[in-house]
Order: sequence, then C-alpha cells, then structure tokens
Amino acid sequence: MTQSKQIIMYMNVGHFIDHYAMLIFTVAVIVIAPKFGLTYGELLPYATPGFIAFGAGALVSGWLGDKWSRRNMMAIFFVGMGLTLSCMSFVQTPLQLGAVLLCIGVMASIYHPVGTSMLVSHVDKLGKELGINGMWGNFGVASSALVTGFINEYFGWRAAFLVPGIISLVIGFLFIYQVPRSVDKLLKKSVAVTARVPKSVMIWVMVSLFITIIASSITFNSVTVALPKIFQERLTSLTSHTAILGLIVFVVYLFGALAQYVIGHLLDKHSLKNVFLPLAIGIVPALFLASTLTDYGLIMSSIVIVIAVFGQVTVNDTMLGKYTVDEWRGRAYSIRFFLGFTAAGLSVGLVSVLYNAGGFDLMLKSIAALSLLTVLGAVIFPREKKSA
Repeated sequence: MTQSKQIIMYMNVGHFIDHYAMLIFTVAVIVIAPKFGLTYGELLPYATPGFIAFGAGALVSGWLGDKWSRRNMMAIFFVGMGLTLSCMSFVQTPLQLGAVLLCIGVMASIYHPVGTSMLVSHVDKLGKELGINGMWGNFGVASSALVTGFINEYFGWRAAFLVPGIISLVIGFLFIYQVPRSVDKLLKKSVAVTARVPKSVMIWVMVSLFITIIASSITFNSVTVALPKIFQERLTSLTSHTAILGLIVFVVYLFGALAQYVIGHLLDKHSLKNVFLPLAIGIVPALFLASTLTDYGLIMSSIVIVIAVFGQVTVNDTMLGKYTVDEWRGRAYSIRFFLGFTAAGLSVGLVSVLYNAGGFDLMLKSIAALSLLTVLGAVIFPREKKSA
C-alpha cells in the first residue's frame, strides 16, 4: 500500500469515528434521560454545547493543520476522541455529561477541516474519493444508531461510549506509528482544478455555498438527531427494543451512504449544478410528507430524505475542493465546517424547542421550509464553463 493510499484509509476511518461518536448520545439519550430523572426534551439540550464546539473548533483546527501539522492534528483527533469517549462512561450528573459532550465536540471538530484537507491532497479523482469518504462518514452515522442501540440493550449506555473510545485509542496509536511526521512535507497533488466559471461570477459560488452550508447543515443535523426518536414514536409496532430501533435507523442511513458514493461519481462526470439542483429540490416534499406518515410510509420517506441530505454533503465538499488551492484548503474547509457545524449545533436546541411546541409534525414541516434556502442556493449557483 502506498503512503497516499494509507493516508486515505486513515482519513476514511477517521470520518467514520467522527460521525459515530457525535451521534452516540442521540440514541443513548432515550435510555439515559429516565435514569437521570429527566425527559428526552429536557436532557437533549445538554448536547448543544458539544455540537456548537464541533463547528466552532473547526476554525482553530483548520488553521493549525495548515500552519503546524495536519498529521499531528489527526493524531490528536484519534487519541483525544478515544480519551473523551472513555470518560463519558464515568459521568454521574447531567452537568458532567454536558461537559464531557463538550470535550467530545472539541475533539470531533478536528477531523473535517484537517482530515478532509489531508484527503483531498492525496487523491486523483476528487468527486469519487470524497464520495467514498462520505460513505465512511455515513456508515459511522448508521452504525452509531445500530451499535449503540445493541450495546444499550445488553450492556448499558456507559459501555456504548467506552467501547468506541478504546477502539479510537488503538487506531490513534497505529496512525502515529504508521504515518510519519514527514508526510506534511511531501509535495501535495493539486487536485483543486481551476474553477470553470468566470471570475466575475465567482461571488455567486461563494453566496450559494454560504446559503447552502447553513441551511443544509441545520437540515442534516436535525434529521440525524431526531430520527431515532421519530422512529420510536411512530414505528410503535417495530421499535419495542432499542436494538431493533438502531437496526431500522442503520438500514435507512445505508441509503444515504450509498447515495454519497453515487453522487461522488456523478460529480466527476457532470457539472455541479446538474447534480446539486435535483438533490436540493427533492428534500422539501420528502420532509413535508414524512411529517404526516407512520410505519412503512415513514421509513420510505426517510430514505428519500437521507439520500438528499447526505448527498448534499458531498456536493458541498466538492464545491470547496474544486475552488481552493492546497495551501489555503485547511482554512477554507475550517470556515465551511465552522459555519456548517455551528448551524448544526443550534439545530439540537431547535429540535428540542419545536418538539416541545408541536411534536415532530411541527419540527419536520419547519425544517422543510428552511430547506427552501438550499433550493435557492442551487438555483443561483453558476454553471461551470466548459473547457476549450
């Protein structure tokens, strides 16, 4: 295995761990809340600082990756994630829980600006590799619900944090051993091709990206945070145990992972706008429809939703990868993920407020209305100019 392929492998595994870790609590909270004498709506907001740190920390992480060392930052990510997840298994109060979730968010904030930049610098086909990397992240999202549900059911919620913590530590030590410090000094491939739009309309790329990042990030996080609870409430005949609930969520998220792989290939063959616009349009009716459905109809509409929201992530990352040069890429991605994950962090509180005010019917319809901004971003995004 070449060093570039080895680095790509670790970045993919890191993406899996990052999303897996950030969503353990969204399933475990169903079990933890009654043990702390709280309701779902009361305990869920304790995760908000962690999700905000997930985005805010990206600004510092991306800068450190560019100025100091991407390799060392990724080593801190793997080891730090392992330590903080392990600490979660020892908390005794809601405040302690919130504090450790905050630390998990800080560690998790390293991956996207640093890991994505490191990945992009070692690939040949940008869309394909970002699509595959996205699949790994979504396998993390899907597996988090499945495995956490299983461990909750048979070993308790504390083990649901401890087991992945130990695994992350082991991977971190392997990364430190196998990836030398000198990797940062290697000549990186210039895969960020020159933007095929005139400079005079480049502003529209940035405006589109800004609008899309905020709107799609709130949509993405609202869906991934709320889906386990939505299924628990509306699939009553199918979700009598958290392990079964986790399995259903896992299957739904698999479609999102496969969608990112397909979207990645399409982005290498077609213009961004031609892929971007159908995804943006598709999410709105799917969310409205899901607000009225139960049982198998809800599952089918949820599959459409995750295909659209997960596919949009690959579109966003490809947009930025194509229009930035390597020496600025870490900082560019840090701004992208700062905006995205900070907005996503606020969505945890938004889900709680909307759920308490009108249940998931109100929450899904509100997110559908917000998703119209993503459609706007797709409409104003300029078409790429064909090369001569």
